[in-house]
Amino acid sequence: MQQLAEDFWNFRGHHRIAGVLDVGTQMSLIRRANGRYLLVDSCAVGEDDRARLLAQSGNGDLIEAIINVHPFHTLHCYSMHQLLPRARMIGTRRHQQHAPTVRWDTAVIEDPGTQQQFQEDLDFSIPAGLDLVTSDERVHAASVLVRHRRSGIVHVDDTLNVLAAPGWLGKLLPQSRLKFHPMLGKALKPAPEAADAFASWARALAAQWANTPAVCAAHSTVRQLQQGDWQREVLRALADVEPTLERHRKAHL
Repeated sequence: MQQLAEDFWNFRGHHRIAGVLDVGTQMSLIRRANGRYLLVDSCAVGEDDRARLLAQSGNGDLIEAIINVHPFHTLHCYSMHQLLPRARMIGTRRHQQHAPTVRWDTAVIEDPGTQQQFQEDLDFSIPAGLDLVTSDERVHAASVLVRHRRSGIVHVDDTLNVLAAPGWLGKLLPQSRLKFHPMLGKALKPAPEAADAFASWARALAAQWANTPAVCAAHSTVRQLQQGDWQREVLRALADVEPTLERHRKAHL
């Protein structure tokens, strides 16, 4: 449990592929303006972090909702539902379909009406031009990005990545700048306007969230940013994927 701002904490957890390769996972705890709390994402935590989470949130009673923002991140939803049974469990439509043992709220987070319920504290953004869920379950390029309005911190799963060495190597080797998901091309909608829609979305996000001081990225780390870094790095990430976007434009003339 790492406190990043007065009302924002980030938890890093374990997620092992084939029981061997630990690619990590995350969730963030946010204190609302009303004094209650929200969790963004579900993440299995160790005993120490579990104790800190419960102590911070009145034994969990002050947590209003757990908001799961990546449709393919379903593994830890049930364990968080068990830990915090009184919190609303909000996810995407895919969460409801693929984690049926969880008592899901009827609302889904990709709907603007659901997002408006939290507008006092959170901004949401879904990449334009991408399918939120694709038929290829390896393609995790789209998600619902979340920004805490008071601190400006962004929580993002997979859409924007930070490459960081694991363990003690992470203290010695530099992080990468922000990068879009490497399978972005496979998530673009099969429509001629999809590439331009994504590019316009990315440019708008770079400008609208320009004062972002930190990015909590799934599977890697928290990236601290200096003034202007968010806008520069998002625009550079967009420039990196321009060849992919151009190939898509030509394929869908």
